[in-house]
Amino acid sequence: MKTHTPHKPAHTAPVRPGLNRPLTAEERRRAQRVLLRIGVKVHLGGKAQPVDGFTHTVSATGAMLLLPEPVAQGTKFLLENPKTQKNVEVHVVRPPQFSSEGAMVPVEFLAESPNFWNIFFPPVVN
Repeated sequence: MKTHTPHKPAHTAPVRPGLNRPLTAEERRRAQRVLLRIGVKVHLGGKAQPVDGFTHTVSATGAMLLLPEPVAQGTKFLLENPKTQKNVEVHVVRPPQFSSEGAMVPVEFLAESPNFWNIFFPPVVN
């Protein structure tokens, strides 16, 4: 008499549930953010003196700035990194939020400036 052997399923790829889920906000970002607090100078049109501020986070495409006063969404200005003496034109991408340290102003570079912060950003992998 022949013994019964269980049916062997066809070879299938292992289930990887992580590939079927939607990307998180961090995974959708164009550039990795890095917590970095450095002094910056904001050169707003119409102001004789630059406004001193700090970075909260930086990326290869912009930054979250901490400033003493809010700057309206859509405003364009020159951002200076005093450590490297580099300048880049930026625009405010969203309305500022307020924290105990001042106005948090999200800015994006108008032109690619991957070396503006003088740090290395690993490539983004989605």
